[in-house]
Amino acid sequence: MSTLILLNKPFQVLCQFRAKDGRKTLADYVRVPGVYPAGRLDYDSEGLLILTDDGQLQAQISHPRHKLPKTYWVQVEGEVSDEALDLLRAGVSLKDRPTLPCKARRIETPQLWPRNPPIRERAAIPTCWLELEITEGRNRQVRRMTAAVGFPTLRLVRIAIGNWRLDNLAPGEYRTERVHAPQRARRRPTSSRRKRV
Repeated sequence: MSTLILLNKPFQVLCQFRAKDGRKTLADYVRVPGVYPAGRLDYDSEGLLILTDDGQLQAQISHPRHKLPKTYWVQVEGEVSDEALDLLRAGVSLKDRPTLPCKARRIETPQLWPRNPPIRERAAIPTCWLELEITEGRNRQVRRMTAAVGFPTLRLVRIAIGNWRLDNLAPGEYRTERVHAPQRARRRPTSSRRKRV
């Protein structure tokens, strides 16, 4: 059995256990020895972060080759058009390479905890919320995707990774689960090569 910690990472917390500059880290919230993040969540993003004590499980959760879906609620500046949603769904061209297709839809304003500090509100510019489900985990990917279609991200909250959900965890709270560790791949016996005579 492996230990799994589901943490609601607060805004402006580094996704590591040590910092040299005085910023908050995971050590301010999780005091369980021997666990490490399975993937990352940006300093200025909030929501579900999974930590585990099992290296193989960590790789299965975080490595893009496993295509574990990650679901985000995203507050963006402006009213997102149907055309922008279609572009997000099809995959967006970013500087490094295009993103894979994803699921994207408008949602009602979700019931979330207040962010501290709050987002910058501009009276003349409306905002709206999207739900995005991606299977990649590139650096600042969701923010880059919404900006590429003309709608900068104001607030980003990850609510699910695969079947694990944030549920009612408050910022800084976590719950612990025990899960069966993934089957370790058996090494294939190497076939002996015959020398040609």
